[in-house]
Amino acid sequence: MHVLIVKTSSMGDVLHTLPALTDAMQAIPGIRFDWVVEENFAQIPSWHPAVDKVLPVAIRRWRKHWFGSQQREERVLFKRDLQSRQYDVVIDAQGLIKSAALVTRLAKGVKHGQDSRSAREPFASWWYDKRHEINKQQHAVERTRELFAKSLGYAKPDTQGDYAIAGHFLSALPEDAHQYLVFLHATTRDNKHWPESHWRELIELVQPTGLRVKLPWGAEHEHQRALRMAEGFDHVEVLPKLALEQVAQQLAGARAVVSVDTGLSHLTAALDRPNITLFGPTDPGLIGGYGKNQHELRGAGGRMQAISAVSVMEKLRELL
Repeated sequence: MHVLIVKTSSMGDVLHTLPALTDAMQAIPGIRFDWVVEENFAQIPSWHPAVDKVLPVAIRRWRKHWFGSQQREERVLFKRDLQSRQYDVVIDAQGLIKSAALVTRLAKGVKHGQDSRSAREPFASWWYDKRHEINKQQHAVERTRELFAKSLGYAKPDTQGDYAIAGHFLSALPEDAHQYLVFLHATTRDNKHWPESHWRELIELVQPTGLRVKLPWGAEHEHQRALRMAEGFDHVEVLPKLALEQVAQQLAGARAVVSVDTGLSHLTAALDRPNITLFGPTDPGLIGGYGKNQHELRGAGGRMQAISAVSVMEKLRELL
């Protein structure tokens, strides 16, 4: 059986889809998947052993210049690639109108997705041949596992989902694996940031453990924050700018991770690394860390600054 997955973004959503593939792989011998995903996250599906082909799509970038000649040519090539195979099943795990209309509608195969009461955008269900009711009151990982089980005709396992990507990195761990912590300090919303003064206090509290601290970053303003956080500390390393797979390698080798609410926190969970995620205004209930040894600390009143460095260090000591 060959299945096409439509799950284009975000990083957390793409990662949350992986356990469903593992379920299907265990339930249906020989099943293989192709996966349509936003170009920025195209590396992630390739890490799963059941994925044959990744089809990058650039809806986010195309929207900026939809009628540009380059964009039109890229869409023609994508459509040709998408329609080059007849699939046994097409599963739209995105549940959004744009992905259903621009991708799922064009794919060849029986199209499955959430019904209008379950999908994030109800009208997306118009493009599905088979519509499934999915319980909304469960974690995003479990919702996707349920969708795959109903689409492919097996019982959803009662066990915790397995991302099945940690093994991809075992042969390429950093030389100093398990001798360092990673602090994921960057996120998109200002009210999800933990104050730099708190990060620096935590860095100071870590020093007696003998563990080093590594600070990854993406954009230049995140680089500058990392430099400020590291100033004056010999046990802190500001990493160079890394590709997503290189960041994953650093996370895979970490003794533990402390993170704000960000996509890389979900990547840490997918890699089965001990992780403390700091939450302020967002509710981790249905979208928080899912996996082995995942912990959370919430700020009183939804305020990130209410989480003390001492409380994070106490939880970190438990993990170490």
